Order: sequence, then C-alpha cells, then structure tokens
Amino acid sequence: QVQLVESGGGLVQAGGSLRLSCAASGTIFRIDEMGWYRQAPGKQRELVAAISRGGNTQYADSVKGRFTISRDNAKNTVHLQMNSLKPEDTAVYYCNLAAGVAQISYWGQGTQVTVSS
Repeated sequence: QVQLVESGGGLVQAGGSLRLSCAASGTIFRIDEMGWYRQAPGKQRELVAAISRGGNTQYADSVKGRFTISRDNAKNTVHLQMNSLKPEDTAVYYCNLAAGVAQISYWGQGTQVTVSS
C-alpha cells in the first residue's frame, strides 16, 4: 500500500508564492509519473503539472511560466513551486503518482490553496 502526504498549502495574496510537497511512503516498487492536480469548487479536477521519472515535465497552459514541478526519486517526493499566484489558482491541490508494474494510480488527501485578490 502506498500513502501520499501533502503539505504546503495555505492562504496567500495574489502575486505571492507557495511550495507544495508530497511524500510517498509504503511498499513502493517503482514510481513512474508524478503529478499535481487541482479541483476548484464546482469544477472538474484538472492536471496542473506532471513529471516523468526521467524528468520530462508538462504543464497546464494556465500555469506555464509560473509553476515548476520537481521530484526527488531517491526520496519519493514531488514538489510544486507556485509563483505569481492568481485568485483563479484557488483550489484543492492533489498529489498523484503511478507506481508498480500495473501503474496503479494513488492520490493524496488534498491541500487547500487560497489566493486572495
């Protein structure tokens, strides 16, 4: 079983920064893709950023140039540096990873990010 623990959410003014972290623990054979998703009230969950085991990244158009995803394969952690935050970035952010031969998807419990105008 794999557990994901997120940290770093909070309340910040527009233009500010936050850094989200996610640590995976448990019986982990191999973690391939890691990523961050978010869900705002009344909206569907959407991909924010993802990073492959080899370091290839992808970002939602809305966060390109402002957010940076990184990972530490030795520590099974993934981070999301969020700069120039906007009120529309307000959402619950979820850590996600795919692990094992079957590429099972695991989710964190979510961390709230609120950006005030």
